Amino acid sequence: MVKLTENAMKVLEARYLPYGSKRIKETPIQMFWRVAKNVAFAEKKFGNNVKFYSKKFYELVSSLDFLPNSPTLMNAGRRSQQLSACFVLPIEDSITSIFETLKNAAIIHKSGGGTGFSFSKIRPRGDVVASTAGVSSGPVSFLRIYNLATEIIKQGGRRRGANMGVLDISHPDIEEFIASKTKFDISNFNISVGVSDDFMKKVLKGGNMNLVNPHTKKVVKKASARKLFDIIVENAWKTGDPGLLFMDEMNRKHSLKKLGKIEATNPCGEVNLLPYEACNLASINLSNFAKDKKIDYARLKEVVHLSVRFLDDIIEISRYPIQQIHDMAHANRKIGLGVMGFADFLIKLRVPYNSKEALKFAEEVIKFVWEEGHKASEKLAKERGPFPNFKHSTHKKSIRNSTVTTIAPTGTISIIANCSSGIEPLFALSFSHGYIKGSSFVTPYLEEVLKEENCYHKKIVDAVRKGRSLQKMKVPKKVKKIFETAHEIPVEQHVKMQAVFQKYSDNSVSKTINLRKTASKKEVAKAYLLAYKLKCKGITVYRDGSKKYQVLQKVYKNELCTECRFP
Repeated sequence: MVKLTENAMKVLEARYLPYGSKRIKETPIQMFWRVAKNVAFAEKKFGNNVKFYSKKFYELVSSLDFLPNSPTLMNAGRRSQQLSACFVLPIEDSITSIFETLKNAAIIHKSGGGTGFSFSKIRPRGDVVASTAGVSSGPVSFLRIYNLATEIIKQGGRRRGANMGVLDISHPDIEEFIASKTKFDISNFNISVGVSDDFMKKVLKGGNMNLVNPHTKKVVKKASARKLFDIIVENAWKTGDPGLLFMDEMNRKHSLKKLGKIEATNPCGEVNLLPYEACNLASINLSNFAKDKKIDYARLKEVVHLSVRFLDDIIEISRYPIQQIHDMAHANRKIGLGVMGFADFLIKLRVPYNSKEALKFAEEVIKFVWEEGHKASEKLAKERGPFPNFKHSTHKKSIRNSTVTTIAPTGTISIIANCSSGIEPLFALSFSHGYIKGSSFVTPYLEEVLKEENCYHKKIVDAVRKGRSLQKMKVPKKVKKIFETAHEIPVEQHVKMQAVFQKYSDNSVSKTINLRKTASKKEVAKAYLLAYKLKCKGITVYRDGSKKYQVLQKVYKNELCTECRFP
């Protein structure tokens, strides 16, 4: 029996169950069977029982212990058969490359995927173009063109196109790029600045950066590292963009260095990809593995191993939009198994998110997922062989997948699973979701904890439903701590939590460092500097109310609060 909430049914009916020009509908059970059977068909190639794995995969997804990324739920067993969420495409310094990549991005968006690009190789604005005797319009102009094209094409007709635009801190147009979200309507892009260790050290100690024309390789000017950092902080405080990508750390942990440098990520920043690489993601619902204040590690181990097999099978059956992506996906076999429902998991353990104990449990559970995920991939390598580019990798043991773990934002699949998103704290105890018209979410564990602590009263629950903060009510301090929400948690704890999960993420971590509306620019700077110090691969901050449209919304004192940088 599949147990789905009213909100889950709303998002399924809006995005996943209708299909084709006639809007053919299926039931959630039919959707889960469609996905399970289609993915299990890959087992035939390896001489395994397809019917057996169809049943195992159906039980896995219908239990809501695990869900794959949206393109898999939408497209598995259908005409598109494009099952990956994340892509990075290269942009070289030529009109041919720029618009060939734009064409490929449009094809990917139509199929339900998101794209990341580095604009760092494009010559700066005003640079001479010898072939035409004209001048370059610079990377920001092409960022705007890509944004407009994305606006026109909806992903699969059901998802808005999403992109990540990256520019290196050493590019001469870096200031224009940093301010691009403030100056222009670039609503279909998240943007991030690729920063180096050298830049961050100069931010801390003082010093100038060389700004280098990528076409001529010549230094065209110098800029104060602290001044550039302050401009980044100013714009992030205003709009939530840009984020930072710590490129040296990213490439230090990159297992395929011989194949090239990582220059960009997927739209939400959790997957670092080489040009033409793709990655399919899925998340385990941790809240289903906490019961009676204990963690069911035996069941979690079983789910991790089956999940890795599921994700590896997706690579076999997915139809990739262009040949280069097909070739890279099969050569490197990147997968991204992560977790969602972490805030609910902590509540069920009665552990406050803002505590050292929460960091301890975070490390314990993600280390377990990482270790068992790698064991599962190593086992698959014995059965099926390692990924073809294994010989070019830094892996010491034969392994099926060049990456195994990542932490995704799980925006809609967490609604289907009825759990908190990714590794985020609760956004609020009562909120609405932009994906679902007329939606209302209230944490399902509040009444249970209030009764357990002998302080339950209907008036408390009603007040929470109307948007009042539990922190201002007469309930025990223990209850208040357990139900602290995103804006009530210090910025340091947000970053520390991200850093713990990063230690065991082969790819990266999608997490929004949520700041209250009154947060200062100093707090933004503090988040960025702490993320660098704790060896995160990237960082995103979002100050409440700094965007016109947001996904999550809460109402209190007749004011609208907003969260979530990502589309």
